[in-house]
Amino acid sequence: MDGRAKSLRLCYHFLFELSTSLFRPAKRSMKMLAIRNIGQLILVPRGPIGGKAMGDVDRLERAAMLIDGETISWFGEESELVVPGDCETLDAGGNCVIPGLIDCHTHTVFAGSREREFVQRIEGRSYEEIARSGGGIRITVEAVRSATCEELVELALPRLRRMLENGVTTVELKSGYGLTVADEFKMLEAVKRLNTRQPIELVATYLAAHTVPREFDGRGDAYLDVVLDEKVLARVRDEGLAEFCDVFCETTAFDIEQSRRVLLACNEFGLTPKLHADQITQIGATVLAGEVGAISADHLETIDDAGISAMREAGCIAVLLPGCSYFLGVSQAPARKIIEANLPVAIATDYNPGSSMVESLPLVMNIAATQMRMTPCESLIGVTANAAAALNRQGRIGAMAVGMQADLAILDVPTIERMVYEPGRNCVRTVLKKGRVAF
Repeated sequence: MDGRAKSLRLCYHFLFELSTSLFRPAKRSMKMLAIRNIGQLILVPRGPIGGKAMGDVDRLERAAMLIDGETISWFGEESELVVPGDCETLDAGGNCVIPGLIDCHTHTVFAGSREREFVQRIEGRSYEEIARSGGGIRITVEAVRSATCEELVELALPRLRRMLENGVTTVELKSGYGLTVADEFKMLEAVKRLNTRQPIELVATYLAAHTVPREFDGRGDAYLDVVLDEKVLARVRDEGLAEFCDVFCETTAFDIEQSRRVLLACNEFGLTPKLHADQITQIGATVLAGEVGAISADHLETIDDAGISAMREAGCIAVLLPGCSYFLGVSQAPARKIIEANLPVAIATDYNPGSSMVESLPLVMNIAATQMRMTPCESLIGVTANAAAALNRQGRIGAMAVGMQADLAILDVPTIERMVYEPGRNCVRTVLKKGRVAF
């Protein structure tokens, strides 16, 4: 990096740090905030929501709302608004207001680039072939191992800023590119630091079981002995480094028995189970998700009836990743079949350097519409109420209800349909996090 580029980068981060420091709550009490001139307020209910209810959400025309501190205290028709004294106001410009978007499956902390394998896929090699030949995740692992914690933080900050500008107020981030105890902790520490340096709420997941590293080739169980050691898991719990655990249950990573071992061991230390499941091959990963009571199973491109039934009975959220299939040029998960089975569906970007270099959640909503035949309303539920449920936060975020945290996106279009219809531009005008303007 030359001197000018380095100076520009430092200047950008200084301005970003300054703007986010202004976001941090002051010690004095916050004034009430009135949002007026809302053309359409989307009344997203608390999740999880499945079946036909995903496409049947009430809307309030010519609306207004009041925010008291960090929470929604009232909303209704603007003609009924009574503005308290000493209340700040925000004009929505006659546009649509929705809950802040929630990206419930990402790998946002990473280093390096994998454009070479992107070209290899264009030339005809599959994701699985590239992984078997030593490419894929392992390329990113080398870059992450070479980076410091602070370097990972600096790389992630502009990514999160762009997510915020697209209306995202909560993001889940996974480890899994370190694949040593020290490097996995380094990634989780980076997430912890990022949570204090920008306004998006970050949720950490321990994904040491992402793949078997080179030094453990053919010895997956021995690798799990290391990353599932009781002292390791106790540190994750005691230092609050993660809320969830995850495993890539796949023929190229960890089989059913190994995945069960990961999830049960982590669960004993308070890490709620998630799975990368049924992505490339059908080996029963979603049935395992139901068996262990996972909060979500993610991907599901090859899910079958047994998996759908097991997840529904266990109350598991189906997290679909349309951007991944789009980026890899493969078939999408059967969204319509899953919705019709009354299984709650969430949508996420799966933002990562190998299989989904897509950080825009609104773009992913469009892909869900055009390639999965999900309606804009279903997609909205997928990135709000059900995404909140996939992160065990449905009681606080993801819905438009009195008492919910005031995480909101004010669009510059009149309807959610218009937002999904126009994926080529940012349709977000203002973003609020905990009742304060963050963008």
